Amino acid sequence: MSQTTTYAGSAGGARNASKSTIETSTIRAISWRLIPFLVLAYFFSYLDRVNLGFAALTMNAELKFTPLIFSWGAGIFFIGYFIFEVPSNLALEKFGASRWIARIMVTWGIISALMALVSGVTSFYVLRFLLGVAEAGF
Repeated sequence: MSQTTTYAGSAGGARNASKSTIETSTIRAISWRLIPFLVLAYFFSYLDRVNLGFAALTMNAELKFTPLIFSWGAGIFFIGYFIFEVPSNLALEKFGASRWIARIMVTWGIISALMALVSGVTSFYVLRFLLGVAEAGF
Protein backbone atom coordinates (compact mmCIF):
# COMPACT_ATOMS: atom_id res chain seq x y z
CA MET A 1 0.00 0.00 0.00
CA SER A 2 1.20 3.46 -0.81
CA GLN A 3 1.57 5.93 2.02
CA THR A 4 1.74 9.07 -0.11
CA THR A 5 -0.31 12.05 0.87
CA THR A 6 -2.52 13.60 -1.79
CA TYR A 7 -4.38 16.89 -1.64
CA ALA A 8 -7.90 17.29 -2.99
CA GLY A 9 -6.92 20.21 -5.19
CA SER A 10 -3.84 18.66 -6.78
CA ALA A 11 -3.78 16.95 -10.17
CA GLY A 12 -1.79 14.09 -8.65
CA GLY A 13 -4.75 13.20 -6.42
CA ALA A 14 -6.93 12.27 -9.38
CA ARG A 15 -4.12 10.26 -10.94
CA ASN A 16 -3.55 8.30 -7.69
CA ALA A 17 -7.27 7.56 -7.38
CA SER A 18 -7.48 6.13 -10.93
CA LYS A 19 -4.32 4.11 -10.38
CA SER A 20 -5.88 2.62 -7.30
CA THR A 21 -9.02 1.68 -9.25
CA ILE A 22 -6.99 0.07 -12.04
CA GLU A 23 -4.82 -1.71 -9.52
CA THR A 24 -7.85 -3.01 -7.64
CA SER A 25 -9.58 -4.29 -10.78
CA THR A 26 -6.35 -5.93 -11.99
CA ILE A 27 -5.80 -7.73 -8.68
CA ARG A 28 -9.43 -8.86 -8.70
CA ALA A 29 -9.16 -10.22 -12.26
CA ILE A 30 -5.88 -12.00 -11.53
CA SER A 31 -7.30 -13.48 -8.35
CA TRP A 32 -10.32 -14.97 -10.11
CA ARG A 33 -8.23 -16.42 -12.95
CA LEU A 34 -5.02 -17.45 -11.22
CA ILE A 35 -5.86 -18.46 -7.65
CA PRO A 36 -8.24 -21.37 -8.53
CA PHE A 37 -5.64 -22.77 -10.94
CA LEU A 38 -2.86 -22.52 -8.34
CA VAL A 39 -5.03 -24.12 -5.64
CA LEU A 40 -5.75 -27.02 -7.99
CA ALA A 41 -2.07 -27.34 -8.90
CA TYR A 42 -1.01 -27.34 -5.23
CA PHE A 43 -3.66 -29.97 -4.51
CA PHE A 44 -2.16 -32.23 -7.20
CA SER A 45 1.32 -31.50 -5.85
CA TYR A 46 0.26 -32.63 -2.39
CA LEU A 47 -1.56 -35.64 -3.85
CA ASP A 48 1.59 -36.61 -5.76
CA ARG A 49 3.68 -36.59 -2.61
CA VAL A 50 1.10 -38.49 -0.55
CA ASN A 51 0.60 -41.13 -3.23
CA LEU A 52 4.18 -42.31 -2.84
CA GLY A 53 3.30 -43.40 0.68
CA PHE A 54 0.27 -45.32 -0.58
CA ALA A 55 2.32 -46.90 -3.36
CA ALA A 56 4.87 -48.04 -0.79
CA LEU A 57 2.37 -50.53 0.62
CA THR A 58 2.70 -52.81 -2.42
CA MET A 59 5.69 -51.36 -4.28
CA ASN A 60 8.19 -52.13 -1.52
CA ALA A 61 7.20 -55.79 -1.42
CA GLU A 62 7.11 -56.24 -5.21
CA LEU A 63 10.42 -54.48 -5.89
CA LYS A 64 12.03 -55.73 -2.67
CA PHE A 65 12.81 -52.22 -1.41
CA THR A 66 14.11 -51.92 2.12
CA PRO A 67 12.89 -49.01 4.26
CA LEU A 68 16.27 -47.35 3.63
CA ILE A 69 15.90 -47.56 -0.16
CA PHE A 70 12.36 -46.21 -0.01
CA SER A 71 13.27 -43.33 2.31
CA TRP A 72 16.22 -42.33 0.10
CA GLY A 73 13.92 -42.37 -2.92
CA ALA A 74 11.36 -40.25 -1.12
CA GLY A 75 14.02 -37.80 0.04
CA ILE A 76 15.99 -37.51 -3.19
CA PHE A 77 12.98 -35.70 -4.64
CA PHE A 78 13.73 -32.74 -2.37
CA ILE A 79 17.41 -32.72 -3.34
CA GLY A 80 16.48 -32.14 -6.99
CA TYR A 81 13.84 -29.64 -5.94
CA PHE A 82 16.35 -27.72 -3.81
CA ILE A 83 19.16 -27.65 -6.40
CA PHE A 84 16.95 -26.46 -9.27
CA GLU A 85 14.65 -24.06 -7.39
CA VAL A 86 16.64 -20.89 -8.14
CA PRO A 87 17.50 -21.74 -11.77
CA SER A 88 13.85 -22.57 -12.37
CA ASN A 89 12.73 -19.21 -10.99
CA LEU A 90 15.28 -17.43 -13.17
CA ALA A 91 13.94 -19.30 -16.19
CA LEU A 92 10.41 -18.34 -15.16
CA GLU A 93 11.40 -14.69 -15.40
CA LYS A 94 13.06 -15.24 -18.78
CA PHE A 95 10.31 -17.30 -20.46
CA GLY A 96 7.24 -15.90 -18.72
CA ALA A 97 4.95 -17.43 -16.12
CA SER A 98 2.43 -19.01 -18.49
CA ARG A 99 5.05 -20.89 -20.51
CA TRP A 100 7.11 -21.91 -17.51
CA ILE A 101 4.19 -23.13 -15.39
CA ALA A 102 2.96 -25.08 -18.43
CA ARG A 103 6.44 -26.63 -18.75
CA ILE A 104 6.40 -27.55 -15.08
CA MET A 105 2.98 -29.18 -15.34
CA VAL A 106 3.77 -31.14 -18.52
CA THR A 107 7.13 -32.51 -17.35
CA TRP A 108 5.71 -33.19 -13.91
CA GLY A 109 2.87 -35.21 -15.46
CA ILE A 110 5.18 -37.15 -17.77
CA ILE A 111 7.62 -38.07 -15.01
CA SER A 112 4.78 -38.95 -12.63
CA ALA A 113 3.39 -41.32 -15.27
CA LEU A 114 6.85 -42.83 -15.77
CA MET A 115 6.87 -43.75 -12.08
CA ALA A 116 4.59 -46.64 -13.09
CA LEU A 117 7.56 -48.13 -14.98
CA VAL A 118 9.92 -48.25 -11.99
CA SER A 119 11.60 -51.64 -12.00
CA GLY A 120 14.41 -51.27 -9.50
CA VAL A 121 16.34 -49.06 -7.16
CA THR A 122 18.17 -47.04 -9.83
CA SER A 123 15.06 -46.21 -11.85
CA PHE A 124 13.24 -45.26 -8.63
CA TYR A 125 16.04 -42.89 -7.56
CA VAL A 126 16.44 -41.35 -11.02
CA LEU A 127 12.72 -40.72 -11.50
CA ARG A 128 12.27 -39.29 -8.01
CA PHE A 129 15.20 -36.92 -8.57
CA LEU A 130 13.85 -35.90 -12.00
CA LEU A 131 10.42 -35.34 -10.48
CA GLY A 132 11.99 -32.92 -8.01
CA VAL A 133 13.83 -31.16 -10.85
CA ALA A 134 10.64 -30.93 -12.91
CA GLU A 135 8.63 -29.56 -10.01
CA ALA A 136 11.28 -27.04 -8.92
CA GLY A 137 10.08 -23.49 -9.25
CA PHE A 138 6.48 -24.45 -8.70
